[in-house]
Amino acid sequence: MDEHSLKVTVDTPNGEVFSYETATLVMLHTTGGVVGVMANHSPIVAALQVSEVHIVDDNNNFDEVVAVSGGFAEFSNNTLTVLVESAECVEDIDLNRAEAARERAERHLKNEQESRDKIRAEAALMRAVNRINAVNSESGK
Repeated sequence: MDEHSLKVTVDTPNGEVFSYETATLVMLHTTGGVVGVMANHSPIVAALQVSEVHIVDDNNNFDEVVAVSGGFAEFSNNTLTVLVESAECVEDIDLNRAEAARERAERHLKNEQESRDKIRAEAALMRAVNRINAVNSESGK
C-alpha cells in the first residue's frame, strides 16, 4: 500500500464480504449525504444508508460495487472499515431474484395496512432496489 491508497474491508456479522488493499477512492452514501474517502482523509465515523459502496483503484483500473444494507463506516490510518448487516458484491447478485423481490415488496406495500408489515415491505423494497441499482451501475461502466 502506497501513500495514495487505502485499505477497504466490508464486514457483516457473518464475516468479511470484501477486502481490497490499494483503493484510491471509496464513495459512501451516508445519512448526511455522499462522502468520498481517499488516502489520508480525516478520520470519520458515519452511518450508512441502504446503498451502493463504490471502491475505485485508478492505478489498476479497478472499480467494485458492493450493495450494503446500511450500517456504519469508520476511517482512520488509511483503513476504511464498513460494518453492515448484509452486503453483496455485484457479481454475487442474482438480478432476476432481486427484481422478483422488488415486485413482491411493491405488492405488499399496496396491500398491507399494518404498520409492522408495511415497514418490513419498505425495507425489503429498499434492499431489492439497491441490489438492482448496484448491478446496473456496474454494467454501465
